[in-house]
Amino acid sequence: MTFVDCRSVPAWRRRDVLASSLAALAASSAWAQARLPVDAARFFARRQTAGAVLSPDGKRLALRSVGKEGRVMLSVLPLDTLQPQVIFAAERDDVNQVAWVNNDRLVFDLANSTEADADQDAAPGLFAVDHDGKRFKQLVERQRAWVRDGSDSRRIQPWNTFLLNASTQQRGDSVLVVRPEAYSNKTFGYVKLLRLNTLTAIEEEVEAPLHSVAWGADEAGQLRVVMTRQQEKGSLRWKDPVSAEWKVLREFNVFTDDGNLRVRHVAGDGRLYVAARRGSDRLSMWTIDPATGEFSAQALASSPQFDVDAQVLARAGRVLGLRFTIDAEVTQWLDPDMQALQQQIDKVLPQTVNRLSVPGTGDEPWVLVEASSDVQPTLFLLFNRATRKFTRLGSERPDVDPKQQTPTDLKWLKARDGRILPTWVSVPRAPGSAPATKPPAVVLVHGGPWVKNTSWHWDAEVQFLNALGYVVLQPQFRGTEGFGAGHVRASWRQWGRTMQDDVADATQWAVDSGLVDPKRIAIMGASYGGYATLMGLARDAALFRCGVAWVGVTDLDLLYGAHWSDSSDDYKLHGMPTLIGDRVKDAAELKANSPIHVAGRIKQPVLLAYGEKDQRVPLEHGKAMKRALEAAGNDRVEWVTYAKEGHGWRDPATQVEFWNRVARFLATNLA
Repeated sequence: MTFVDCRSVPAWRRRDVLASSLAALAASSAWAQARLPVDAARFFARRQTAGAVLSPDGKRLALRSVGKEGRVMLSVLPLDTLQPQVIFAAERDDVNQVAWVNNDRLVFDLANSTEADADQDAAPGLFAVDHDGKRFKQLVERQRAWVRDGSDSRRIQPWNTFLLNASTQQRGDSVLVVRPEAYSNKTFGYVKLLRLNTLTAIEEEVEAPLHSVAWGADEAGQLRVVMTRQQEKGSLRWKDPVSAEWKVLREFNVFTDDGNLRVRHVAGDGRLYVAARRGSDRLSMWTIDPATGEFSAQALASSPQFDVDAQVLARAGRVLGLRFTIDAEVTQWLDPDMQALQQQIDKVLPQTVNRLSVPGTGDEPWVLVEASSDVQPTLFLLFNRATRKFTRLGSERPDVDPKQQTPTDLKWLKARDGRILPTWVSVPRAPGSAPATKPPAVVLVHGGPWVKNTSWHWDAEVQFLNALGYVVLQPQFRGTEGFGAGHVRASWRQWGRTMQDDVADATQWAVDSGLVDPKRIAIMGASYGGYATLMGLARDAALFRCGVAWVGVTDLDLLYGAHWSDSSDDYKLHGMPTLIGDRVKDAAELKANSPIHVAGRIKQPVLLAYGEKDQRVPLEHGKAMKRALEAAGNDRVEWVTYAKEGHGWRDPATQVEFWNRVARFLATNLA
């Protein structure tokens, strides 16, 4: 079975209709000047329903939602009565990862999701409890939040013990956890894999090759696959079920190569479900017999435009389907019954991507449905296959009205050198019958830069900017993952060069197509996006009227020299020379493409924002840029730091203050 084209999904066809209306919207809308003031608090409120998980037998549902104290609590909903019971809530902590240990017992950890970095002084901990709230057990130290049950503290594991992938074998009373034995704020050393009993808190080490950092077990809970890592050297290893010997399947550089083989599932018959390129530029899903090394004759899932790297969905030892994200999330069912169920639910909910979860065992009729789109934050629903009735469980953001949100479309552009340049485009809805003008725009450059940036989903930052009246462009410049290996490799040593050209080319396309006012375009972004913002103001001054850079890189040499940052020495030695440039051999190139050394070319207004506790891009980057701009005579620099924040804003009050500040800055400079 081969995936051919994302537009075969109903939600995709909806975007084709939206795309044809972009020009009409741009020509008929009245923009920021005609709109009522927009408060960032409307967009950056916390999620109210944070997640749901069916029990293995489908008789119960674990639900994470915000309680009266404003913290995420854990409830269990018996599906025969639909009467929820709160089984854990804390005054200062949020329930974070949740997994079913078996049909009756859950395991979870905690987080402080609304506190700034400076206040993050506790580990996640680990706790277990029965579905009815009984037999509560603390398994791992939390440090600051001592949530104890009165049992023998000697049985509590040390704080550096973490639940593996928020998943369990869903049998027995044990879960798999990992414990780094050597660690710093930059990297982990030797990591132990442990099987931890959730009733006794007693652990048993699972034997694995030295330097293992990722693990895959079969359906019986036996370890079969690991990935090892030592400095820049990585390997993928498979354990022969007969000889119990470990065999190397692939070796690769962990910083510049993915090994062209990513194991995603170990099937009951021993086959491995893998993502691999197999001579192609893009990843596809295959099966492989590890004993012979033979791949399946055809790919299980592939795309001509995107990498396909899927989560494997299995039930009772049988693979049901593959779930992956291209421009939006797709579930490709290999099971006819599940395919029919998907079609049935998609017919009722045609405007959303509908993620289905079914019980792992038994014949209960319940299906968990998570429905979302670019204008709809995730809705959580229960569907009963017997009665064909839906029950609404909650919504991430019940305060968001989809009718007032802005659709997003992925456009396929071409860069000046002919490389395909995917770009997300969001055009605000027309507010009324004010005079027709071309709207102002914001070019939002993502961080990373080597990340899979975004997909077709609701985004608070984009929707806030749209509500202010700005067209939002999000160029997926070379280096963005998910569009093939060539798209990533084309970014190596291209900071400030062709990566920057891509940002400018996407902006120029919007101008040439008549979509935006060429005299009212801002550029903005965080981290690498902040770097690209400053380089864009210097290199393409005619395109950008102002810029907003937060937690942005300003000196490429400082990436090497800042020993107080959290970048590992291995990355600086083995990764950065290839990806960014060699500190010695390419010193002139690094200097020429560092914003602090081209500050004299930046005449436009700039908003610079930094977290004083940032260890990824330390505050010195911002201070150096501020000094360079002021020394060059730019007196239109707005400077703000947040004392407790790190590499991005965690405190909701900071988010609201920052984005309202952005709104004022843009209104002033794009008027």
